[in-house]
Formats: sequence, C-alpha cells, structure tokens
Amino acid sequence: MQDYEGALKYANLAIEKNPDNIEAYIERANSNNFLGNYDEAIKDLSNVIQIQPANAIAFNMRAWALYKKKDYPGAEAAIKDYLATDPKDVIGNHLLARIYEKEHVLQLLVTFALFMILEDLQKLVWGVQPLFEDAPVRLLGQVQVGEIYYTAYQLLLLPGVALLVLLSLSYFLRRTLLGRTIVAVTHDREAAAAIGIDARRVYLLTFTLGAALAALGGALAAPTTSLVPGIGVQMIVLSFAVVATAGLGQIEGAAVTALLIGLGRSLAVYFAPELEVVVPYLLMVAVLLLRPAGLFGRTELRRV
Repeated sequence: MQDYEGALKYANLAIEKNPDNIEAYIERANSNNFLGNYDEAIKDLSNVIQIQPANAIAFNMRAWALYKKKDYPGAEAAIKDYLATDPKDVIGNHLLARIYEKEHVLQLLVTFALFMILEDLQKLVWGVQPLFEDAPVRLLGQVQVGEIYYTAYQLLLLPGVALLVLLSLSYFLRRTLLGRTIVAVTHDREAAAAIGIDARRVYLLTFTLGAALAALGGALAAPTTSLVPGIGVQMIVLSFAVVATAGLGQIEGAAVTALLIGLGRSLAVYFAPELEVVVPYLLMVAVLLLRPAGLFGRTELRRV
C-alpha cells in the first residue's frame, strides 16, 4: 500500500522550495484525494490549472474530487473542461499519463495493446501491400571478407550507427544534466519531485526520445526487408527478449545481449534451423531462471 502521508511530506517540501512546482501540487492532490481531503485536493488542482491551463491531469483529478464530494454538477463541468483541454493529445494526456507510475510490466502491456490497435488502424487506412526500398543497400555496394561477400550497409553502416547511438545515449544519461534528471526520476520519482523536478515533463521527454530512437531503428532496418504492416510486432517482441535478458536499465548490457542473441540465431540457422525463431526466448528463459534480474541487472530494494 502506498504511503500517502509520506507522499504529502515530500510534496510539501517541494512546494516550499518551488511554489510553481506542478508535479508537487499534483502529487499532494493525489494523496489528499486518497486520504479523503477533497477540498485540499481541489485547491491544489486549481493552483495547477492557474499555472498550466491546459493540464488535462489536473482537470481529471479535480473532476474525481468533486465527484467524491457528491458535487455531481461540478464534476460534470470539470469532465467537460478535462476533455476540452487538448483533444488532439488523447494518448499522452488520457492514457500514458495514467500509467507512468505503474509497474513496468503494466506499462509494457498497455503500450503494446495500443500498438496493436494503431497497427490495425494503419492497415485499414493504407492497406497491407508491402513496399520495397533497397536503394541504400545497392548504392553502398559489397565488401569482401575472406571468401564471403557482405553488403557494406549491413557490415559497416548499421554497426557504426548502432555504436554511435550507444555511446551518445550513454554519454547523455551519465554526463548531461537532463540525462541525470531522467535517471533520478526513474530511480525515485517522489524524491526527484521533492527537489523541484517536473517528473511528468521528464516522462514526456523520455517517451519522445525513445520513440525517436525506435523510428531511427525502423528506418535503418527498412532497406534490408520489405515494409509491411505487422513488421513492428516481431521487432518489439524481440526487443523485449533482449531487454529482459540483459536487465532493465542496462544500456550497454542490452547491446551485448543483442549480439549474443544474434549470434545464437545465426548458429541455429546452421545447426538447428527449426529452432532459429525461438532461440532468443529460450535464452531469455534460461537466463531469467538463473538470474531473475537479467544478465547485467542488479537486485534493488524498492519503497512501496
């Protein structure tokens, strides 16, 4: 059970340091809602709306507090305000913001379900005809290694870009202020909010960065395969196997694990072709049975 009294103390400290800390006001209102202090919650949420008039979360929580107070006309009006804040950002304000504080497994399931829905919508709009665009592979030519020919795109460009992204991301998270802020919010959201960090803005930036990297990966993979609705499912499931095997939060570990799984699949093609598809998941199961936190993960204590 969450310690709402403790959350109130963190939020009060954060508001004392920064009277415009939206995250702290929302945290305090959330705790007051669960503790039954609806008037206090409504007051804090009104402050948030004054500071940030388009904050859909504040409108939503205020509607809930008014409903619990049995002020049904006020709750209905608040819901209308909530839906009118930013109808274009339905996913960000009305779905993702609700699961940021939940377990990682729940976040994975919800976003994967959303992906499946949007993918079917994509099929309805653009159809299922595959597209082929292999010009980059042809233009870069081939490279001979020993007696074997490889495409320069796959042998040089893809590993080079992957290494560059890995080094850049590691530097960003460990050496820059924004990167360290992301790590701080990931490890302890309440403590980060108490020192004035707007965790919801950090969540938005992190989600945007992850989406951009996913788009880059898809764009780089496109010339080596056909583009067809449904191709993302295989990559997402395989990526989940890599992350679970390496351990959550282990960027370099995920890179090493991806190489191991790739080598495992290549060996399976020669020695047991019928097992090539399931090799990543067999490795994942074997690792998690021996090391539940993953190959490079660490068991940590969490405050609940």
